[in-house]
Amino acid sequence: MKDAFQAIQDVLQNRLFTIAGTPVDLATLLIFLLIIAATLWISHVLQRGLVRFFQARGVRDEASIGVGTRLLHYLVLIIGFGIAIHTMGINLTALFAAGAIFAVGLGFAMQNIAQNFVSGIILLVERTIKPADILEVDGRMVRVVRLGARATVVRTLDEEDLIVPNSTLVQSTVKNYTLRDALYRLRAPVGVVYGSDMAVVRQVLEDAAKKLDWRSKDKNPVVLMTEFGDSSVNFEVSVWVDNPWKTRALRSELNEAIWWALKNAGITIAFPQLDVHLDPPVVESLESLTADGR
Repeated sequence: MKDAFQAIQDVLQNRLFTIAGTPVDLATLLIFLLIIAATLWISHVLQRGLVRFFQARGVRDEASIGVGTRLLHYLVLIIGFGIAIHTMGINLTALFAAGAIFAVGLGFAMQNIAQNFVSGIILLVERTIKPADILEVDGRMVRVVRLGARATVVRTLDEEDLIVPNSTLVQSTVKNYTLRDALYRLRAPVGVVYGSDMAVVRQVLEDAAKKLDWRSKDKNPVVLMTEFGDSSVNFEVSVWVDNPWKTRALRSELNEAIWWALKNAGITIAFPQLDVHLDPPVVESLESLTADGR
């Protein structure tokens, strides 16, 4: 028995190869493989736990859950491989020092990728931006299609797909129209001539806005006299809608409703006008020229 045990021990201690000056025997290799297997098992368990955590928080989007589980898997793998390599007796410090120049160059090259990667984790954890949310990014209204580890795919009103780096969404000011609710204030400016009865104008505009069946009934329309313009008294009609994505079509319907309401009420929508006043000498000269022409 003792001889068999000694034989097994000799086999396990038999040198197989050398890495970075460190001999690797069969026992060390088996421990390395066991650690890797344990790492994969731990990653699987943690991923299942993370999925249950997301589901408990009401997160049902498969893309967001997939990003979170992949990030967790990569993190566990990095830790597990580090422990396994250290167990083999390989000096990681020496290896890192040998590749320091390469690591610095790679670090600069990967800076933006790492920044977007971390930003993706922040978006996933905070949940301030989710798939199907309607955002305003760089002055453009977009709808979130998919959240990725490095970038977010959005679609514009013109049905164009844009790939937005996650760092842009984290570091810049982004307007989220659907963060707490989908209510959106739709505004339509209009100007009427100065000779109009302003009380009647206000009433006509309010009635036109209230008759819109697609507006949100949670808030009443608002009509404001905003300014005294050069050629018009300017009003602003505001209604609230439940779908910011349809603002262009709904604004068109609002403008048409205002147009017909004012037209039917006999109120003139103002347009730019220019009054020219001539000095008396100029008037006399024009009159004399006219008289000579006769």
